Order: sequence, then C-alpha cells, then structure tokens
Amino acid sequence: MKTYDAMKTWMDDPVLPNIKTNNVINVSWPERLLSATTGVALIGHGVRHFTKHPVKSFLQGMIGGFLLYRGASGSCPAYAAMGKTRDVRRTAAINVRTTLVVNKPRHEVYRFWRKLENLPSFMHHLAKVREVDQVHSRWEAIVPANLGRIRWNAEIVKDEYGVLIGWHSIAGSAIENAGKVEFRDVEEGTELRVTITYRPPAGDIGVAIARILNPAFERIVEHDIQKFKDYIEGTTPAEFEGIQR
Repeated sequence: MKTYDAMKTWMDDPVLPNIKTNNVINVSWPERLLSATTGVALIGHGVRHFTKHPVKSFLQGMIGGFLLYRGASGSCPAYAAMGKTRDVRRTAAINVRTTLVVNKPRHEVYRFWRKLENLPSFMHHLAKVREVDQVHSRWEAIVPANLGRIRWNAEIVKDEYGVLIGWHSIAGSAIENAGKVEFRDVEEGTELRVTITYRPPAGDIGVAIARILNPAFERIVEHDIQKFKDYIEGTTPAEFEGIQR
C-alpha cells in the first residue's frame, strides 16, 4: 500500500520539519544582479579597510554577505515576510509514504532502522550514511543515472524506542530531507509506516536538481523502501543480530 500526499499533509506532521516556504525565489533577476554586485563591492571594501575601520568594515561585510546571498539564492526574507509572491519559483518535493509488513519482531526491526548506517544496505539510492553521534548523521545520495552525489547533514528529532523514529536535514543543507518510520505489532510480525520527503534547494540550481530527481528519484526511493521486506526476511537470525549492533 502506498500513497503520495500533498506537501500540506507533510507540514501537519509534528515530527517532520516545516519546509513549505523555504525554497522560494522572490527576487527578480535585475535585483539579484544588483544585490550580488553590491554585496561583492561591500565585502571587498570592508576587507581592504578593516585595519583602519574595523567596526565599519565588519558591518559592511555583514551587509555585503546578506546582499550576496540574496543575489545568489534569489530569496529575500524581508520580501517573504511582506508576502511577496512575484517572481516566486518553488522546487517540487518528492513525497513517498508506504506501509509494509515484515516477518520480524518489532523491537528488532526498530533497532535495525535506528542504526542509520544500515539504511544503504537496502536503500540503493543512498551511497552512505555515517552517524556522527546519537543524534547527528551525514548522508550521501546517488543522483539517478550516476549524474553525481548529493550530501547533507541530518539529526534525529523524535525517537521512541520500538515505536517511532523521525529525522530531518539540518538547516543550510544542500537538500532538504525528512523521514519518519512507525513500528507496530501485527499478527504477521511488524508493520512499518514509512514517510520520506526530499526537496532540492532554492534557486536555479535547485530547480535543475529537481528536474533531474523527479520523477525517477521518487520511484527509486519507493522501490528501495519496498525492498526492505525482502532484505530483512532474507537474513539469518545471526546475521540480523549482527547488523543491529
């Protein structure tokens, strides 16, 4: 069973981050060019005169950095606060929600998923996941057709032993990613409700990435999740115990 939900449904989920309005371009090209040019000039001026006027140069650098960001990303927080929608371009999110049942005890299945480094063993769109500590991790995904790799950092935001795991990418990551896995006892073993979303960054680069990822990437993610059943039920008790550690 699988369903594809609108982004609004994802935003109503308290475990998943609010990424509804981040990826918006609301600055026109002439403004972006002017902002970037002015930003570079202010940063350069601040660097050259920092020893003589450190405070003034620091402020120029801060303003220049903001203008450079505004020009490069096409996103203006002030415009967003005023509700400006002109020249807005949003990158499409990949939303996958699926339910599956595996013939393994719930707590064992939970422990397998909680060790995030196990995920690439059946999610082949993931090249690697490295856990930095109990909360933070570094992810690397393979772009369809081997067109490259996308890397980002994530953190666990919800962890109820044997019941629920929720994570999302850290602000400023190259791609926005959020996921939630719920575990429930059923007669056949364990029912998993898996919810995963990916969203490329703002700007023209993000739009280009979105064109590469959709819809091929969505199908790959969906297929990878479904492969978990075959993978986990095909392991021996000893093997399964080993990969949980």
